[in-house]
Amino acid sequence: MPNERPTYTVLIASYLEPGHVERIRAVDERLRVVYTPELLPQPRYPADHVGKVEPRTPEQEAAWRALLAKADILFDFDYTNLTDLPDLAPNVRWIQASSAGIGQLVHRMGYAERMPNTVITTAGGVHARPLSEFVIMVMLMFSRHIFRIQEQQARKHWERLAGTDLAGRTLGIIGMGHIGVDVARMSRPFGLRIVGTKRQIDGIDPRSLSLDELYSPPDLDKVLRQAEFLVLCAPHTYETENLIAARELALMPKGAVLINIARGAEINEPDMIEALRSGHLGGAALDVFAEEPLPASSPLWDMPNVLVSPHSASTSDRENERLTNLFCANLRRFLNGEPLNNILDPERLY
Repeated sequence: MPNERPTYTVLIASYLEPGHVERIRAVDERLRVVYTPELLPQPRYPADHVGKVEPRTPEQEAAWRALLAKADILFDFDYTNLTDLPDLAPNVRWIQASSAGIGQLVHRMGYAERMPNTVITTAGGVHARPLSEFVIMVMLMFSRHIFRIQEQQARKHWERLAGTDLAGRTLGIIGMGHIGVDVARMSRPFGLRIVGTKRQIDGIDPRSLSLDELYSPPDLDKVLRQAEFLVLCAPHTYETENLIAARELALMPKGAVLINIARGAEINEPDMIEALRSGHLGGAALDVFAEEPLPASSPLWDMPNVLVSPHSASTSDRENERLTNLFCANLRRFLNGEPLNNILDPERLY
């Protein structure tokens, strides 16, 4: 009929709890939501969107590819067919990713060129709270000497010691996006002095970002010289590759703590290891690495002033709830012809 509204097939491409699937179905009757968990990699932990990949039978693979061919919207990338996705899903108009840092993946796969009519949106903001709590945990751990306390406990050794307070210390944040802003907001009650960098700063009041001072990337040195705690939150782009190396580390105050919740490629690991060994860098809390999983041969595993986190600072058992909230809001915008939230810029890679 001429007045009939179009319908859209939504294919959920990574594991999602049934209750969240029903929430997506309830958004609008124009959506045909397809969810076949028996064809998806099974999660190894809550909100695992890559999953444990088990080979499909030929019949299962054929069934899955038939679903891809009919899909108009994808919830997440198909991690089992990343290379062939543009060919297998030619009708897809929009992909909602489950991760915020997808720029490099999209670039490697050439999706912008191979899927020119497909909008890709990120999960920006979904992981801000758990990452911010990780940063708070790390600052408290180092200020209260938790590594030394654990070492003494392991030896059954009683020796009193004095930590320090966070109040009055300076926190530097590289990258004031969703995560950086949340880190600053949650750090404010501890009395920290907070400075940060953002690509565009014209007309922005630092106080609106919970900052005391805001700098553009060319003024990074001004942040480094002040930062007793330095948090990397910036996306992995051409500009942030190898952003922190020997020169930058030397500018930081002696004893400063480096926290990386961005991407491993943003730090020169050999230079960081040398700064840790020399004592100039007081410690590091690393959730991401140049090579993942971190090789057993890496000296970072055994360094007494390093926290090795297996790229898990952002994960939470509440992640799928937040992802579904974002996806449902974007579905409504899509159906209403409104611009989607978190559209990936393939040139900037975020």
